[in-house]
Amino acid sequence: MTQTPPTRCNWCGTDPLYIAYHDTEWGVPEWESRALWEKLILDGFQAGLSWITILKKRDAFREAFAGFNPNEIAEWGSAETEILLQNKGIIRHRGKIEGAIKSARAFQKIEATTGFSNWLWAYVDGAPLQSNLATMAEVPAHTPLSQQISKDLRKAGFTFCGPTITYAFMQATGIVNDHIGPCHRHADVAALGQRP
Repeated sequence: MTQTPPTRCNWCGTDPLYIAYHDTEWGVPEWESRALWEKLILDGFQAGLSWITILKKRDAFREAFAGFNPNEIAEWGSAETEILLQNKGIIRHRGKIEGAIKSARAFQKIEATTGFSNWLWAYVDGAPLQSNLATMAEVPAHTPLSQQISKDLRKAGFTFCGPTITYAFMQATGIVNDHIGPCHRHADVAALGQRP
């Protein structure tokens, strides 16, 4: 007797890497500032591409970007940019690379005051939004909240963080639980809504 596969959000398709990401990472609330910054930067690199492209290159990105240590990256300049532009393992886009360095400096300023995690989670009063949508067709590309966070991120000095990228970031880091209701991960992710 064959076992029926669990119901998933259909965006992850059948790629094992994408399924594993959906089942173990996507939508799980992330409270750690550095990890939030890493995801925001990777979402910025995704602009104009598919997330699976970034996911397949994530290990190479982590190696190239010093484990996404914003304090180290904030010190980088044109020499490091030129090295990264030669790295075939990542997305070699000058604007996005320079934007990551600029965003590391913006991160440092927020982290030194309120903390980047606190700053982001304050938009939802520290608790993930629960969308409870029935189908993927109901999931928005952006929301008024993602527009506001995007605006504030840009004002703080971040780049490649438009409202659609910001909403994808919010979904991925659990600021909003957009696993559709029938998805086997929806209830599990909803139960993770309390900050440790």
